[in-house]
Amino acid sequence: MKLYFVRHGKTEWNLESRYQGAGGDSELLPASYQEMKLVGNYLKDIPFAHVYASPIKRARITAAVINDELRHPVPLSLDNRLEEFRLGKFEGMKFTDAESQYPETFNDFRNHPDQYDPTPIGGESFPDLIKRMRSKISEITANFNGDDEILIVSHGAALNALINSLLGIPLQDLRKRGGLANTSTTILETNDHGQSFKLLDWNDTSYLEHPVRDSDLV
Repeated sequence: MKLYFVRHGKTEWNLESRYQGAGGDSELLPASYQEMKLVGNYLKDIPFAHVYASPIKRARITAAVINDELRHPVPLSLDNRLEEFRLGKFEGMKFTDAESQYPETFNDFRNHPDQYDPTPIGGESFPDLIKRMRSKISEITANFNGDDEILIVSHGAALNALINSLLGIPLQDLRKRGGLANTSTTILETNDHGQSFKLLDWNDTSYLEHPVRDSDLV
């Protein structure tokens, strides 16, 4: 089974370097719609069995646009277990303001996942996010055949944590692989019904018409 993970299209808050978690949902940039179509064109010949997406608008729209571009569109289901981190007081804050007001929380969220305490901002921890997202992955691997291919559209920080967790990366090292760009594709494969995963491709943006920019990455 192959799982294709796509991060949603770029939004206004992404461009402005603002935190955008499960409680924030700024508008997708006009250029993002073309980039979503480029993802769909890149994936169009893959015979997906199903598309799953976070119900948050930026991910839901991205999934729908990609699905429409597939040669054979498939059922699309929404699941709140695929939502972004719940970021509490960080929602909508510029990164520079968050760093100034909550320096330890800011630094740990970005650089030390194992030390991150979301209590000061009323947010969600890495273990809690990973637990809810992995429950969806377990459901998918249990309900589909071993040779099925599944598309999952979600969010940058959440996907980064989930994918590295599925690969067995320790909590303290989740961020060492680097960030995921908007409308990037990462592919994992499992041959034992989700007991273990192999990384086939990480943060692929080769189909986009521009180089990756700092504001694209989370």
